[in-house]
Amino acid sequence: MHSELRIAMWSGPRNISTALMRSFENRSDSFVTDEPFYAYFLKESGEDHPGREEIIQSQSSDWETVASELIGSIPQEKTIWYQKHMAHHILDYSNLDWINSVFNCFLIRDPKEVICSYVKRFKLIDHKQLGFNQQLRIFKKIKRKTGKLPVVINAKDVLEHPEKILKKLCKILKIEFSKSMLNWPSGKRATDGIWAPYWYSEVEKTTGFQPYSYQNTKLDPNYRIIYDQCMIDYEVLFNHRVKP
Repeated sequence: MHSELRIAMWSGPRNISTALMRSFENRSDSFVTDEPFYAYFLKESGEDHPGREEIIQSQSSDWETVASELIGSIPQEKTIWYQKHMAHHILDYSNLDWINSVFNCFLIRDPKEVICSYVKRFKLIDHKQLGFNQQLRIFKKIKRKTGKLPVVINAKDVLEHPEKILKKLCKILKIEFSKSMLNWPSGKRATDGIWAPYWYSEVEKTTGFQPYSYQNTKLDPNYRIIYDQCMIDYEVLFNHRVKP
């Protein structure tokens, strides 16, 4: 078992990433951090997201400062630090050396489901907005560095088999599984990013992982090219996922 563990969970937008963060936060031994590179991404990219200026003011937008903090002391004397990261916050020139000091995992979701959810809120013009390409880039970097395949979990598997997948994940992480990871109190969290009012209204209602309900999701043909681009990267990651 680890005496201390820093987990970088790399996801993309419109996934179950906040629910999974809730799951880990409900452990007594864990501290969680919500999208620490969001301000950096907004400042560097110029993207106009809801609450842009608030977000930039709420956390450091300096890459090296944030990276250094993430491999520093675990806050609140906890032994596990769960870091929720959005892979699309990583730019082509972002220095990824710090990830060698954390346990990197990947949370993926079917691109069709991601696209259908994403376009309800944002204009989608490029596949890199969805993070699959960046996830695979990080995945390959870790594989080259360690010679081992990084951990990948799939959102659908988590929703359909939460206890089974979380038990397997905990075993890989070398931490004890806790039943507390399956349910959590509804409502807001002090650890949620300042962007929570724009994004977390649904997850704030939950007390656990919701049943999978995307069987009949249909893709708008206008996004077919973006979908095909995402699928190339998604399928590589999917083939290495932790299976139920």
